[in-house]
Amino acid sequence: MPKQTALTKPNKRSTGVYGRIRKIIEDARGNIARVINTEMVLAYWQIGREIVEEKQKGKSRAEYGTKVLKNLSIRLTAEFGRGFDESNLRNIRSFYLFYPKCDALRHKLSWTHYRILMRIDKPEARAFYEVECTKNIWSARELERQKGSLLFERLALSKDKKGLMKLAQKGQEIKTYEDMIKDPYVLEFTGLSVQPKLFENKLEQSLIDNLSKFLLELGKGFTFVARQKRISLDGDHFFIDLVFYNTILKCYVLIDLKIGKLIHQDLGQMQMYINYYDREVKGANENPTVGLILCEDKKDAVVRYTLSKNNKQVFASRYKLYLPTEAELVRELKRERGLHAH
Repeated sequence: MPKQTALTKPNKRSTGVYGRIRKIIEDARGNIARVINTEMVLAYWQIGREIVEEKQKGKSRAEYGTKVLKNLSIRLTAEFGRGFDESNLRNIRSFYLFYPKCDALRHKLSWTHYRILMRIDKPEARAFYEVECTKNIWSARELERQKGSLLFERLALSKDKKGLMKLAQKGQEIKTYEDMIKDPYVLEFTGLSVQPKLFENKLEQSLIDNLSKFLLELGKGFTFVARQKRISLDGDHFFIDLVFYNTILKCYVLIDLKIGKLIHQDLGQMQMYINYYDREVKGANENPTVGLILCEDKKDAVVRYTLSKNNKQVFASRYKLYLPTEAELVRELKRERGLHAH
């Protein structure tokens, strides 16, 4: 460790100056990186246009297109180095075909983002992820995870055609408690597998260990408050597994984890937690508390008949410890609709 001298030893004045200068440099570097990224995406779009237009000059044969890409790859790689192999040139060509209008490009998205987006077949799903990436500043890794967890499909399952279009154009909007809740939640990042001896505390610890990923799955506006929050009632102690706060809806969100099937006592206990928070913790300018029970399985009839008809605060959602398929999500929706129809 270098010895501090009078010139390097920090004092209050130099620390303040150093801190401000350090921020200027970091901001400048960040801006440079963003400018480079924007220019690179634009350059790839222009290159893609050149490739497509060259191929369309009356020479649409597949072998001609392959020859053009091969020759370009050899010459560009020789002069500019990595990044221009045939595979990437095909991606660049596809990029222009996916986004033929330059003004449709989003400057906050990197080339890696766009390569992920181009793997999404549904135009409305692709548009949704573009909006969410831009609004929430998702990294490419976060985008890949949300796409893999079928976030769009999970949010779109219960929406009509008009709601689906709105979701594609504006992304997820949080205006009501129902907008905040998903069913199912995907917790594949815990690394746990479904097993008879899985315990709530093990699942809870895994969620805490992967808190940033859990917050991403919970959605917009969530901040972590506490774990195993104790509340005492006439000498009896109760513990709420996880407590969060949603800054958009300005309300506490209490989460209890349940291994196995949901029973009516779980719902009653959550209602008690909510009543306590509303009366003892919630501020005058905050909205009523929300309770969410995450369970392996639930019977919707149990939820429906345990809670009052005008219930707006208690929710029960399934969780999955693996990435579901779209077909599986559709089957669950049909099952739920069938149950609600009776």
